[in-house]
Amino acid sequence: MSGFRRLFSFDHTLALVALLLGLLGCSASQPPTRPATAINPAPTTTRFTPPNVTPTPAQLMLGIDVLESQGFAAVKGKRLGLLTHPAGVNRNGVSTIDVLRRSRQSKLVALFGPEHGIYGNEKAEVLIPNRTDPRTGLPVFSLYGKTRKPTPAMLKGLDAMVIDLQDVGTRSYTYVSAMKLTMEACFENNVEVIVLDRPNPLGGIKVSGPLLDAKWTSYVGAFRVPYVHGLTIAELARLAKELPGVLAIPDPVRARGRLTVIPMRGWRRNMRWPETGLPWVPTSPMIQDFSAVIGYAMVGLGTYHDPRVGFDIGFRHGVGDHYAFRGLSHKTVKSEILERELRALNIPGIGFRRVSVPGRDGKPATGVFVEVNDWDDWDPTELSFHLMVLGCRFNSRNPFAVSDTSAGGFLRHMGSEEFFRLLQRNGARTNVTAWISDWQRRCENYRKASQRYWLYQ
Repeated sequence: MSGFRRLFSFDHTLALVALLLGLLGCSASQPPTRPATAINPAPTTTRFTPPNVTPTPAQLMLGIDVLESQGFAAVKGKRLGLLTHPAGVNRNGVSTIDVLRRSRQSKLVALFGPEHGIYGNEKAEVLIPNRTDPRTGLPVFSLYGKTRKPTPAMLKGLDAMVIDLQDVGTRSYTYVSAMKLTMEACFENNVEVIVLDRPNPLGGIKVSGPLLDAKWTSYVGAFRVPYVHGLTIAELARLAKELPGVLAIPDPVRARGRLTVIPMRGWRRNMRWPETGLPWVPTSPMIQDFSAVIGYAMVGLGTYHDPRVGFDIGFRHGVGDHYAFRGLSHKTVKSEILERELRALNIPGIGFRRVSVPGRDGKPATGVFVEVNDWDDWDPTELSFHLMVLGCRFNSRNPFAVSDTSAGGFLRHMGSEEFFRLLQRNGARTNVTAWISDWQRRCENYRKASQRYWLYQ
């Protein structure tokens, strides 16, 4: 998933970090220990429909279910655009496209597709053209083609843009970026934004990894939050609307912008996806199930490589065509050695076991499967940073000793230039544990600060 531009100024960034996180400054050789800045609650201007009841998990209602249960009141009489994908379904598995089309309260007139398209059948990082949907006859405007931000022509004639996208809880997944750019365009063109909320599949408690440096904001890092951010997509929308400097539009335009969020009913922050009782609908070709969601947060950064620019830590996720983001292998290290080295790390909450599956060439493909043994002890991103240091040990040449141009994609995903510089200098001698401990402290400050945008407890 590629990035494309810096989204706000350095001055705005400092103000944002000071306000939201109190986490300015970092020594290149020693993780910082500055105290957090307190946050004074501010009134919110975001409109949202509060849940009326607290049902059991079996009665969980997604944002689209709540909208329908309220007689589509929030969209009554409006001409709608809809930004969605295959995972945009109600609790019965019916596409939000079809739910809105059958509503007599409004008129769905255009579809908007993120990366992978409205049907999820486009490859990652492949540009998608505008087209007409053969199933509904509606125009489909691609937000992963010539533009990633809706143009005034695309928004012409719309009263509101409905957004129903399933996020996976990690910063580098581009659906939240599509939402953010859509909010900017709609606010600039006086189009209301209506976000239908959906669960964060990792729950709303886990927060993990470094915050994103302002320098590396991009389409794979549009929000300056920890890598695992602990918010639902509607909570991120509220943050973007209420916090100055997040949206790349003038503050008066942001203040005038109209955001309506439709929360879920029955979702709680301690609920992981299996506890919602909902089937998982693949959100992208490599995220076919909840196991891959966990793995994406856990090894996605540690297995990052870009052959186009020669950046390669050495690790690969998956074993053959199996265990996406849960299996690990290394291009030069045998599985039994890799398993031994991973076990020796003694990372809390996880374990490792060797697996073998049929390979494409008919020979067995082997690797190491990553188990999550204790959810409470598990820090979602910790393994990735150990993999980076192991990559330095396993390679004769430091894989991070490359130019900023070659490492740009990695930095846009990982987020911390300070840690990257440390890897460049110290390689296998990098003290990962100290940095992870510091990020955990910063994440706790962020978690407390972000509570003002929560819709659920």
